[in-house]
Amino acid sequence: MEGNVEVVKIPKERIGVLIGKEGGVKKRIEKELGVQLKINQEGEVTIFSTKDTKDPLALWKGRDIVRAIGRGFNPEKALKLVSDDYVLEIIDISDYANTPNALRRLKGRIIGSGGKSRRYIEDLTETYVSVYGKTVAILGEYEPVQVAKEAVYMILRGSSHSKMYKFLESHRREIKRRSMELWKKD
Repeated sequence: MEGNVEVVKIPKERIGVLIGKEGGVKKRIEKELGVQLKINQEGEVTIFSTKDTKDPLALWKGRDIVRAIGRGFNPEKALKLVSDDYVLEIIDISDYANTPNALRRLKGRIIGSGGKSRRYIEDLTETYVSVYGKTVAILGEYEPVQVAKEAVYMILRGSSHSKMYKFLESHRREIKRRSMELWKKD
């Protein structure tokens, strides 16, 4: 496993968050995954496997944790990606906006008034959503992340908030129904 490398670029203003107070965040990522991070002042992060790398997915997990922090998540949330149960999806809003104004408007629609829309997506899917720069990043378990991603795409394609909320609520009911069935089988 030694000798493998992943390289990620993050915004310069997120480097401090990635390193953390007295290097705490960087050290924790390295310790949890058995990898080494090298960060330059341009925001380029190189992740190396080491003799301590046990998990064959450690480099990818490290890459996703670094990307999550780069996309605005706090390190505590980003470190959930150490678990095999968590995934990160990043949607490029600029694919749907051809002007800076359109980009601002779409970001505003995803966030909603006072953050209501974003919070609603997070609450109904039990995911974390970060709108940062030209992207929307979603972090959580695989299936809920796919539902949240579809909700974001609905907004980007111009659906009304109420239509998106109904979509989320129907998925929420479906997930609850399935978990009750599983619970009854046990």
